[in-house]
Amino acid sequence: MAGESSLPRWWQCVTVLLAICGALTGCTPPEPLRLGFLGGISGRVADLGIAGRNGAMLAVEMRNSSGGVNGRVVELIVEDDKQDPDLARKAVGRLLERKVEAIIGPMTSAMAVATVPLVNEAGLVMLSPTVTTTTLTGVDDHFLRVVASTTEYARISAAYHFDRLGLRRVAVAYDLHNRAYTEGWLADYRRAFELAGGTISTVLAFSSGQETSFADLAESLLRAKPEMVLILANSVDAALLAQQIRKRDAVVRIGTSEWAATERLIELGGRTVEGVVIAQFVDRDSTQPAYVAFCRRYVERFGQEPGFGGLAAFDAANVVLDALVARQPGQTLKQVILARGVFSGAQSEIRFDATGDATRETYLTTIRDGAFVRLH
Repeated sequence: MAGESSLPRWWQCVTVLLAICGALTGCTPPEPLRLGFLGGISGRVADLGIAGRNGAMLAVEMRNSSGGVNGRVVELIVEDDKQDPDLARKAVGRLLERKVEAIIGPMTSAMAVATVPLVNEAGLVMLSPTVTTTTLTGVDDHFLRVVASTTEYARISAAYHFDRLGLRRVAVAYDLHNRAYTEGWLADYRRAFELAGGTISTVLAFSSGQETSFADLAESLLRAKPEMVLILANSVDAALLAQQIRKRDAVVRIGTSEWAATERLIELGGRTVEGVVIAQFVDRDSTQPAYVAFCRRYVERFGQEPGFGGLAAFDAANVVLDALVARQPGQTLKQVILARGVFSGAQSEIRFDATGDATRETYLTTIRDGAFVRLH
């Protein structure tokens, strides 16, 4: 019959099916870009880990609402490291199996030291919101961070304690479960404080957990009659130890580091942590529009303040998302981040050096009337 195809009918059917499949494939959304999040979202460090997860989640949700990354939806895969090195390594393994573009986290130095070898072997960027250990400073690897190392916070703290508060004799308690952070922080603080003329009279280590007797620890710390007890621990342990110290001494000063400076410290510590001075990278009094907008959206989404963990994870996630947008064929994510160098954070600029260590503004804050207040 004129005009009838000479192709066999079965082949015509195959051709039609292939055309339909091609059309369907063309309409199918591209695979999502996957990011991992690693942090302790259970246990004694859960306040920091949850804030970090929420900050990263908010950044991803905001990016998806504005079209994603080059038209692709971003998916955040969350893993709980439970502040356990073995569990953290297994969690990173699972994220690698999911072929994530990068990992936001971890939130503590101990977990970073445990997992960085895995991401280095895989060639995958791990961008931490809050890890400050000096163990990873100046190393050309795949670990990057959006905050300065412990050296900055410890130095500023020591100077304030010696010059402004007039302290000369300090006792220190530090948590062995995050020794990559606490031992480095203590070493930097000791160096600066003793160089100025101060003395570290007592140093006691403890392991975070239910078995720790903070009453006994407080007794031992106060035995040498220090002018201040410096606590290098998470917010829960810092608050519990502060309570025991204050029961025994009404006037000795209590200090802590930026790791403890979450809203949980104030909630649990109450009056015992009033007047504590902490060097940290967030100014909760800031009126910068970007920061105010971030806080408003965070509170609307999660019903609580972001704290430093939420802010830093929001910034870290946005650094990765901006780098993914800018990445060209043949470029690695690390190359994009280091080549650009400077990124806008919700509150201050994040400036990366050649090895992925960052600097940003540091603020001295105190706890006054149950709130963190910037010292001017």
